[in-house]
Amino acid sequence: MSKRRKSRETAPKTKVRDIFVARPFEGLADEPEWVALRELVPAASAPLTLKPEIIEEYGDRPVTLSTVLPMAWPAMTRRDGRIFIGLQRHVQSGDVSRDLAVAILAALHTEPGDTVAVPALPGEGLRLQDVLADGPLEITMHDGFEYWLDADQIQDASVKASLERANASIYPTVRLAAARAAYWCRVAADKSHIRWVLAEPEDQALDALARLSAAGELLLGDGTKFAGMFRAHGLLVPVWDVPGEPEGADFEAPLAAFAKRYADTLGVSEPLDAAGRRAKQGLIGRQLTLR
Repeated sequence: MSKRRKSRETAPKTKVRDIFVARPFEGLADEPEWVALRELVPAASAPLTLKPEIIEEYGDRPVTLSTVLPMAWPAMTRRDGRIFIGLQRHVQSGDVSRDLAVAILAALHTEPGDTVAVPALPGEGLRLQDVLADGPLEITMHDGFEYWLDADQIQDASVKASLERANASIYPTVRLAAARAAYWCRVAADKSHIRWVLAEPEDQALDALARLSAAGELLLGDGTKFAGMFRAHGLLVPVWDVPGEPEGADFEAPLAAFAKRYADTLGVSEPLDAAGRRAKQGLIGRQLTLR
C-alpha cells in the first residue's frame, strides 16, 4: 500500500453535519484571531504551516491565509508556487474548518498559476486542526490587496476590477496590542468602533460582562458607549462606539484597563446577584449572531 493511500485511509475524518458547527476554530491556538479575521478585519494575511504528514503526502508549498481573495475565490495559486486561502467566503457544508482545509488541499494539488477547483460540499475529510501545525497567527495588516498578485496579473481586466472594488471597501482598521483579537476601526468621520473577540466560552464571558455592566465598569472612558455584542463562531464579540477623531493607538490604555477588569471578573465564581442577572438579560437582548 502506498504512503498516499495509507495516509488518506488513516487520517482523522469528520462528517458533513446537518447542524452548524458552532465553533469551527475551536482547538486552534489563536481561535479568537481566526474569528476576528473572518468577521472583523477587511485586509490582512498570515502565513500558515502545514503538518509534516500533510507535507509528505501533498508537497511543501508556502500557504498564506488571506481575509479575502479576488472575486471571492476560496483559494488561488500564484505562478511562483505560493498558495493563498480566502477566509471570508460563503461556505455551505456547515463546517468552516472543513471548507478551509479542503481549499488548502485542493490548492496543493493544483499546478502553480492554475485555477483551483474547490467543491462547495467537500464531504467528510480533514479539517484545519488536522492540516495545520498549530500556533499563533503572525498577522500582517494591509491597506490594499495588491499583495494578492504578481504585477503582471493585475493587468487582467476582471482581476483588476475586483482588486479596485476590494480596495474601495477597506475601512481603516488597527490591530490593538492591549488585548488579543481586539481591533479599532473607523466606520464614519465622527465615529469608530472597538471590537474584541473574547477567548472564553460564551457563558463565562457573558457572566463577566454582566458583572462589569452591573458595576458600571463596561465603558472604555469618557465619550465611549457600549454598543452591544454579537456571537461569531461560538465566541462573544463586544463592541464599543468611540469618538471618531482619535486614532486606534489612543485606545490602547483604556482597553488594557478594561481587559484587566474583565480578567479579574472572570475569576469570580459566585452566582450573579439580582443586578448582575438584570444586566445579563439586557446584554442578551442586544446580542446578534454571525455565522
